[in-house]
Amino acid sequence: MEVLFPEEICFNFNQSKLIKPKLMNRRNFIQTTGLSAVGLSLSGKGLASSILTSGAVKRPICAFTKCLQFLSFDEIGEALSFLGFDGADITLRPGGQVEPSEVKTALPLAVKTLQKYNIALPMVVTSITNTSDPLTQDTLQALADSGIKYYRTGWLKYDLAKTIQQNLDIHRKTIEQLAGLNEKLGLHGAYQNHSGVEVGGPVWDIYELVKNVNPQFMGVQYDIRHAVTEGGYSWILGMKRVAPWIRTIDIKDFVWEKTPAGPWKHSNVLLGEGMVNFEQFLKEYASLKVEAPISIHFEYDLGGAELGKKEITMDRMKIFGMMKKDLIWFREAMQKHQIES
Repeated sequence: MEVLFPEEICFNFNQSKLIKPKLMNRRNFIQTTGLSAVGLSLSGKGLASSILTSGAVKRPICAFTKCLQFLSFDEIGEALSFLGFDGADITLRPGGQVEPSEVKTALPLAVKTLQKYNIALPMVVTSITNTSDPLTQDTLQALADSGIKYYRTGWLKYDLAKTIQQNLDIHRKTIEQLAGLNEKLGLHGAYQNHSGVEVGGPVWDIYELVKNVNPQFMGVQYDIRHAVTEGGYSWILGMKRVAPWIRTIDIKDFVWEKTPAGPWKHSNVLLGEGMVNFEQFLKEYASLKVEAPISIHFEYDLGGAELGKKEITMDRMKIFGMMKKDLIWFREAMQKHQIES
């Protein structure tokens, strides 16, 4: 059966070339991308036009585009639109898709380009940690001018010559200063909890950073995968602790694996195949009644794409197929918990 895609647009990913209109064989696409196992429907979610008929999107599901840095913004827009994402969560940091030094011109162009494919740009990832840096001022102003409300900060480090509390007291001042700038510009900045030994490895760190700020302007980009990695069974307590400051969230999954040499390491996997208790997480998330963008991260093996490389070793159609599987799985999980996207 031949299918003419809505908007009469289909992207020939292998040649990176726009063909308009383009007839694609439904069966060939499903087989090529490996989507038969998840029952892809070409008549429902997953089509570019779906977001146009659903009214305002309360919780736009975005793709964290670190894994698509081998593509141009035109190609990213076409790919995400075809796969069924509502928006993009792009990298606005050194080595990212938008360089901070070029933000005044490059960011508006990115927004305009993605809009051609009905892909929103409601959130970005930055490396901002210093309010006195001129690039911080330029970046925040550019976000406000472009209508991008949500951004993720850079990560803060521990100075081991100081106590934990001394470090947190110092970093709290930075967060409070950022909150002040955000309030003036109508932005919301967020610090991501991330497994490891930097600030925010333990979610409790972040409470110490944000406890005095207005959640409307500064908070937490809650990452359930990293929370479970560090928190085990107790991650739910950390989530409850910072709940008032949670707006944006990051979605991914993982397992612990024993290496041949002996040590254990984490391994990122497709959603629903790992250790994250999404049932409990989404129940808690639903109770927050947050309406903000959601970012799905793709950090399992993608032939180097997961690391942000521009030269990759995996066929792009396979990458898109895995992204689509995660998107379908998460939309179904949200529907199960009656969370409107």
